[in-house]
Amino acid sequence: MDTKVLFTMALGLQAPWEVTDLQFNEEAHRLDILIDFKRGADFPCPVCGQSCKVHDTEEKTWRHMNFFQYATYLTARVPRCKCDKDGVKQVQVPWARPGSGFTLMFEALLMVLVRSMTVSEAAKLVGEHDTRIWRLVHYHVEDARSRVDMSEVSRVGIDETGAKRGQKYITLVVDMEAKQLLFGVEGRDQETLKAFKADLVAHGGDPAKITEASVDMSPAFIKGLGDHFPNAKLTFDRFHVMKLLGEAVDEVRRKEVKDYPELKRSRYVWLKNPSNLSARQAKMLKALRNANLNTAEAYRMRCTLQDFYEQANPNAAKLFLNEWIAMVLASGIEPMVKVAQTLQVHAEGVLRWFRSGLSNGFLEGLNSLIKAAKAKARGYRKIRSLIAVAYLIAGKLKFNVAELWPSQPKEKPTAREPVPFRPSPVLC
Repeated sequence: MDTKVLFTMALGLQAPWEVTDLQFNEEAHRLDILIDFKRGADFPCPVCGQSCKVHDTEEKTWRHMNFFQYATYLTARVPRCKCDKDGVKQVQVPWARPGSGFTLMFEALLMVLVRSMTVSEAAKLVGEHDTRIWRLVHYHVEDARSRVDMSEVSRVGIDETGAKRGQKYITLVVDMEAKQLLFGVEGRDQETLKAFKADLVAHGGDPAKITEASVDMSPAFIKGLGDHFPNAKLTFDRFHVMKLLGEAVDEVRRKEVKDYPELKRSRYVWLKNPSNLSARQAKMLKALRNANLNTAEAYRMRCTLQDFYEQANPNAAKLFLNEWIAMVLASGIEPMVKVAQTLQVHAEGVLRWFRSGLSNGFLEGLNSLIKAAKAKARGYRKIRSLIAVAYLIAGKLKFNVAELWPSQPKEKPTAREPVPFRPSPVLC
């Protein structure tokens, strides 16, 4: 078989396209495949589809998947056709999308690579600049997100995570039913909820359908939800309530350690539940908790509130919470008093947990994966890139690799449906 014919078939080219020449440079580790169309060929107008004659051509080159260890490039004369209705338009080639310097198959390979390695690592592996690959990632993330249907979203979770040093944050909104990241945006003020509302509507969602929202006690999030999602009942997440208490206990310890040196190196003892302590920590806790220390008293208050979430019904929980708040206010331990006052103001949202059952545990797990990705990548130059990584981790975006090159023959369906490409949660 003629080599040109073989490569024409291997690339899935159909008339009038064909391989006309092959140029191999061993020193440069490069293979160039030259593609052309047959003389006198007609092309469909990209706008109306009418068959048109070629007006002129422009030579373009695309990076393709390697031929063994050699970088491979496709070069072709790309025609512009002259349509009586739409004027002169450039023909779309079947092996690449408009404006891309990569073939569709090479894009598919890159999207597979960035599932399990950093973009910079993928760039080194294929010998491309990471800027070009980031451009590709952003395109496919935005393209996949454009097809996300949010029409059934009714219960959301909202949290922020650090993006860069210097008070740079991104806000993440997830569908609590589907465990799917819906929206990410820079900032952590009420404007982030306004931006989410616009994005929700653009994806077929209805702000009036949002009836439950799990958040921390951020005034900005509370205001943003009240302004843009008036039907949303707020649940102040159990994780954040206990986090407030943990921070208050640690503040008491830091104030008291100046007078009681035995509290040194005991920070993590007071942040854990007794059942989660190591043998050494349990021994330290036993020695300290019976001492007349404010830290020990604050720890007992923290452990007592754990029982709040074990109450049988909302009425019992309300009575328990009121008694706990009264006890803490009477203690006079300032950091704990501040937490009690906060819970008193936001009691309705704290008690809502018994009706909604919402927890931001999924968001906390997502934050951990994002932090791991940032650490492996040694940070991201642009916040937009961090948001794209978050979508790849938890957006459940669908990139169907088999359809990236339309001219490739489709396999016959079998009893087992083909699995679309979904990014792995282990992404950096």
